[in-house]
Amino acid sequence: MKLIDHNKMGSSNLGWLRSLFHFSFAEYYNPENMNFGVLRVINDDLIDPGTGFPKHPHKDMEIISYVIEGELTHEDSMGHKRTLERGMVQYMSAGSGVYHSEYNYGEDVARLLQIWILPSERSLTPSYGDYNFDWSLRENQWLHMVSPVTGSAPVKIHQDANIYSLWLSSDQSIDVPLTEGRQGYLVQIEGSSKISTTDESGLLHTRDAAELSLPTQLHAIENSHFLFIEMARS
Repeated sequence: MKLIDHNKMGSSNLGWLRSLFHFSFAEYYNPENMNFGVLRVINDDLIDPGTGFPKHPHKDMEIISYVIEGELTHEDSMGHKRTLERGMVQYMSAGSGVYHSEYNYGEDVARLLQIWILPSERSLTPSYGDYNFDWSLRENQWLHMVSPVTGSAPVKIHQDANIYSLWLSSDQSIDVPLTEGRQGYLVQIEGSSKISTTDESGLLHTRDAAELSLPTQLHAIENSHFLFIEMARS
């Protein structure tokens, strides 16, 4: 288990956009922190109202956005336009190439996790999807939001990886859905918790993360919101 203090992550402040970079991205470059298995990017973004990312290209990447606060409007060259709110998931397979934009047209600061996962194949046909999960489905239980195309989650990606979310009430405990021979990346989105394996334990605070390769249990010190990305061990 490796605990990652958000204060030691890469960061950027463009005024309208304030970001934490879990892995090397943009002006933050660390050759020893490029990825975790097929997980290439997690950016914890704060976007001011009336601002956003103008139309720009992507290629050969599975891109997932998880909205935490406020709202985010997506528009792409495939003809999709959609506004997402708290707890919603957006998925775009960039494949052979696609353009998209993302703006916060709301009245409040938007916070989201932008996740990039390396695809199992290159030059796939681009595709888009989103899903609005009932919030109660993640209360004190793991909500399986994203799976491989052969899996059972509502959102499917072209890679052997799964994404879960969880809202764990204060003083509740739960096992992390990690099986033998796999690895996972946990993000403490909101709140604080104690994380433990049979050999060690530690504390996670808002925006911290952990790399996991063993069965692990979470205990919420206060109401806590998590994202967990599970994948084949590299």
